[in-house]
Amino acid sequence: MSAGRLDGRIALVSGGLRGIGRAICACLAADGASVVITDLDAADSPDAVAAIGTIENASYIRLDATQEEAWIAARAQVERDFGHLDILVNNVGSDLTGKVQDLTLADWRRLMTLNVDTVFLGTKTFQPLLAKAGVSTPYGSSIVNVSSIMGLVGMGDVSAYNASKGAVRLFSKSNALEFADAGIPIRVNSIHPGFVETPLLHQGMARWAERDGVTAQELIDGMAATTPIKRLAQPVEIGKVVAFLASDDASYMTGSEVVVDGGWTAR
Repeated sequence: MSAGRLDGRIALVSGGLRGIGRAICACLAADGASVVITDLDAADSPDAVAAIGTIENASYIRLDATQEEAWIAARAQVERDFGHLDILVNNVGSDLTGKVQDLTLADWRRLMTLNVDTVFLGTKTFQPLLAKAGVSTPYGSSIVNVSSIMGLVGMGDVSAYNASKGAVRLFSKSNALEFADAGIPIRVNSIHPGFVETPLLHQGMARWAERDGVTAQELIDGMAATTPIKRLAQPVEIGKVVAFLASDDASYMTGSEVVVDGGWTAR
């Protein structure tokens, strides 16, 4: 077997059991990383057991990414098991649609907790272990934050989601500069997927369809039609780009935003 570009590296992915997160874990592992999958499910849940059974060199930690204490406990376990961390992928997130006057403050705060607080907590908690690993890695450790094309452009009826993913974009840039200016060997980049074929997308479209009196499939077909390459992305197409950003192939990239959207934002 040929050497992988992430051989010997340790990666942690939040929200790693499904959709884009699961694909990211599989792609990192395919490139040789030992992957710590984290999610809300119990360690003996069917999805967790299946992930460990199918992704090579994978382990699992139950993590409520909205709770600082849970992040601290996860860091202690990673430090005990591996001694350091080379790659952190902040992937936890949810969606929220609706006109601004119809959104509740509770819904807004829940979305910000899931989409923004989790990125802050992951970065803050694992910075020391990433910095430790970065010293002995040719081009430093890597943080990849999963934003969205909705962190780059606006769309009606998704203002809360726009705001949260825009926050991830600029938080990534600020951290990239903060670490570089301080000589801390951690690169930080954000990835901005377009419309991806995941359970979360289907759930969101079902809610939107019920409100607007159309079918979820009609909405999904419309998304594909407005995408220049005329289809939705598969999760693995996002996972491969994350693996690139995590590797030394992206050695001169920090503070970058990588758009993976089939040309949607090029219009």
